[in-house]
Amino acid sequence: MIMEMTPLENWIAGKTGIAGRPELPKLREYQLFKLRETLRLVLSGSRFYKEHLTGVTPDSIQSMADLALLPFTYPADIADRSADFLCVSPRDIGRIVTLSTSGTTGQAKRLYFTGSDQELTIDFFHHGMTTFTDTSDRVMIFMPGNTEGSVGDLLAKGLGRIPCRSVVYGPIRDYADALMALIREKITGIVGIPSQILTLSRTGGAGQVRLKSVLLSADYVPKSVSGYISSVWSADVYGHYGMTETGLGGSVDCRARDGYHLREADLLFEIVDPASGLPVPDGEWGEIVFSTLTRRGMPLIRYRTGDRSRFLTSPCPCGAVLRRLDRVSGRLAETVSLANGQTLTISQLDELLLSEPSVLMYRAALTRRDGCDVLSLTVRSAGAPLDPNALTRKLYPVLGGLLRDGLLHLEITGGDVDFFTTGTLKRRIADHRNH
Repeated sequence: MIMEMTPLENWIAGKTGIAGRPELPKLREYQLFKLRETLRLVLSGSRFYKEHLTGVTPDSIQSMADLALLPFTYPADIADRSADFLCVSPRDIGRIVTLSTSGTTGQAKRLYFTGSDQELTIDFFHHGMTTFTDTSDRVMIFMPGNTEGSVGDLLAKGLGRIPCRSVVYGPIRDYADALMALIREKITGIVGIPSQILTLSRTGGAGQVRLKSVLLSADYVPKSVSGYISSVWSADVYGHYGMTETGLGGSVDCRARDGYHLREADLLFEIVDPASGLPVPDGEWGEIVFSTLTRRGMPLIRYRTGDRSRFLTSPCPCGAVLRRLDRVSGRLAETVSLANGQTLTISQLDELLLSEPSVLMYRAALTRRDGCDVLSLTVRSAGAPLDPNALTRKLYPVLGGLLRDGLLHLEITGGDVDFFTTGTLKRRIADHRNH
C-alpha cells in the first residue's frame, strides 16, 4: 500500500520556488538565502540584534556550518527586551502575545506579529491540516480562539481554506459539556491539548463520538496518551510541535505518524548540544534551536527553545525528503536529578502513569525527608478506586532500582488534581528539595 505523502512537501516546494520536489541541497540554499535576508532586516531594524550581532555580516553565512558564527538568542533576552526586537513600527503590529516565564526574574515574554506574519501561520495551518482533513470534516478546536490572531482563530481560518467547517470551543474546563458539544456538532476531527483530550476521552459517553482524526498540540505528546485516545475513538492521532515563538506552527506528523515534518520554508531548525551549544549529528538528542526566515515584525535568530528532540535519520514511510523531528521529550531545564546520577522528567512519568486508564490526571512533587528524596504523586482517578500498589508497579521500569535501594521514597495519594491550561503552561515536576 502506497502512503500519501505529507502535503507540506509540495507546499514548501511552491513557497521556495524549487521546481519539483524540494531536494535538500536546494532547500538549504533557499534557507541560507532567506537567513541572510533576515540578518539584513534585524541589523537595520532591531535594536537588540544591532548590539547582539556586532561584527556579524550577512554575507559571512554561506553554509550551515557558518551558523556557529551567530550567537544564540535566549528566552531571557525576549523577557528583558521584547520591544527592542521589533523591526517594524509598533503600529504595524497586529498581535501581541504575552507569555509567563519560568526564569528567576519572572518577567513575561512579549511576542509581536504583523498581519503578514500571522498570514504565514494561517497558510501553514491550512496545508498542514489537509494531511488528515478534507471538505467533509467538522473540526472542533479545543484551543484559545476568542480573540483575533489567537491560535484557535488562525487555525479556524486555515481550515476555512480547505474548506471545512470548524467550531472553536476553547480549552476545556467542563468535560461533560465538551463531550456533548462533540456529539451535538457531529464532529469528525478535534485539535486540543494532550492532557485535556486524554481526560475527555476517559469521560463517560465517549463511545458516542465518531472521530476520524485527533491532533494533539501545545504540550508534549506521550505515546501512551496517543495510543489510548486512538483506541477509545478508533481515530488516527497526530502530533504537532510548535510554540508561540515559532509563530505557533512548527512541524506536524504525516499519515505515517513517524516524526514531525518541519515548516522549513519559514523556519530553520538545528539540534545542538545543550552544554556546548555545538551542533550534534543527525540522530542524536539535543536542544531544538530555530531561526525565523520569513517573519517581519519580530524575527528571531538561533532561538534556544529548551526543548529536547533529535532529527530522525531513517526515510519517512510517506516518501518525503523533508527532515523530521522526533517526539519532543520535555524541557531540558525541567529535568530533575535523583540519586546515583539518575534523572526524571514529567514526560517519563506521563508514559508510565497515563497509560493506566484509571488515571485522569496527576501532580508530581519532589521533597527531601530524613536525607532521602520523596516523590509525591497526587492522582485524580476516573471513578475506579485508586490502587497505589498498581501505580507503583507502573513506575518500576524507571524508578525500580532507586526504590529497591531505598534511595527514593514514593507516596501516592488520591486528590482533586486540576491542571487547567490554555496551552502556554506546561506540566512539570515541582522540585521543592532546595526550598
